[in-house]
Amino acid sequence: MTATELLVVPSARRAGPAPHRSARPRSRAGTVVGSILLIAFALALLVPFFWMVVSSFKDSNEIFSVPVRWLPDTWHWEHYVELWTDTGMATWLRNTIFLSTVVTFLQVLTGSFAAYGFAKVRFPGRDLLFLAYLATIAVPWQSYMIPQYIMLAQARLTNTLLALVVLQAFGAFGVFLMKQYFESIPEELSEAARIDGLNEYGIWARIMLPLSTPALASLALLTFVNTWNDYLGPLLYLRSKEIWTVQLGLKNFVANNLSADYAMLFTGLTISVIPIAVIFLLGQRYFVEGIATSGLKG
Repeated sequence: MTATELLVVPSARRAGPAPHRSARPRSRAGTVVGSILLIAFALALLVPFFWMVVSSFKDSNEIFSVPVRWLPDTWHWEHYVELWTDTGMATWLRNTIFLSTVVTFLQVLTGSFAAYGFAKVRFPGRDLLFLAYLATIAVPWQSYMIPQYIMLAQARLTNTLLALVVLQAFGAFGVFLMKQYFESIPEELSEAARIDGLNEYGIWARIMLPLSTPALASLALLTFVNTWNDYLGPLLYLRSKEIWTVQLGLKNFVANNLSADYAMLFTGLTISVIPIAVIFLLGQRYFVEGIATSGLKG
């Protein structure tokens, strides 16, 4: 190699990484811009929630004033006391918490149990049965709620919380979510447990469930939120005021007032949202992890 080549080659090697150095500022700038856009989008989503909470402390005339008053002139803390004492808010919350907790427990139990059968147990027609069960997600509830109501009426379960528990104790989405997660768990664990003498029930309870905490938390959170926010189900099956849920109670509270007291309405909505917000904040890490990993197969 000549002296000229020795001088050219090192200079070419030194010149090589230059594009990478120029690309780093671009990537950092893209990260900053993306973060700013995400923060702006998050703030835009939080504005209605902020307006609802602040409006619960306003006078009814201030809520829809033009221009918009983001903060009240006088903070009316007594709205929460009046709503709690003048309505059945405590009863509505108790019924909703009971219904959401029981339905969530049953859906997690039945969904994980059925998902284990579809994911780890081999039997004739398994895949076809799973597809048929999964196809029920595409069928809207409104198409079969009338015959379903007739069946529950003949069983004398209408006007009871048990009717809603029976209707929502099973869910195809929960089975699908848990099945995808179970399939990401190595089959060698189940085979080793069978060799040690553990039956299928023991494998499901002692191996699959402890390893599926993110998916279980995701299913529990989604089920709890859907049950808590359900309005049509309680509207059809709950007639007595003693078993009303929060959504049904607030709707009747507004309907019974000739002049809608929006300040009290927003107070009730704020109270009804607080449990959901707390539960989601506590379980968001498991929720994101469960959704992100349920579509993976190991």
